[in-house]
This record gives sequence, C-alpha cells and structure tokens, in this order.
Amino acid sequence: MTMPETATLSSKFQISIPKAIRAALHWEAGLTFAFIPKGTGVLLVPVPKRESLKGLARGASATDYRDRSDRF
Repeated sequence: MTMPETATLSSKFQISIPKAIRAALHWEAGLTFAFIPKGTGVLLVPVPKRESLKGLARGASATDYRDRSDRF
C-alpha cells in the first residue's frame, strides 16, 4: 500500500491538489468543483460542463417514474 498524497491548508484557506492526482484524473486549471460533506471528510467532485451532459436523458420517459410518495 502506498502513502496517499497530502496537501496543507494555507492561511488563505487554499489547498493545492498534488500533481500526481491532477495528472491521474486529467484535471486542469479552470475546472469547477463541488464540495460534498461526507462524515468527517469531504468529497471533491468536478462539476461537469453543460456540453458534456447533452443527450444524457435521451429516451427517458416522464411517465411511470417513482415519486417520493412511492418510497418507503
């Protein structure tokens, strides 16, 4: 098992993402992220660009979907 990459929170509350992580995930400058609280940590998730979502729901039907009232 290898040691995970680490980063330090600066006095301006900024964190630099380690180069190995950026390279492995193909993250580049200007990418927007969402921070999702998870237990005692946080998930860092890139927000997809609108263009990449085109056609995502193609063929989806607005009928016969489950509503919150259908859930247990």
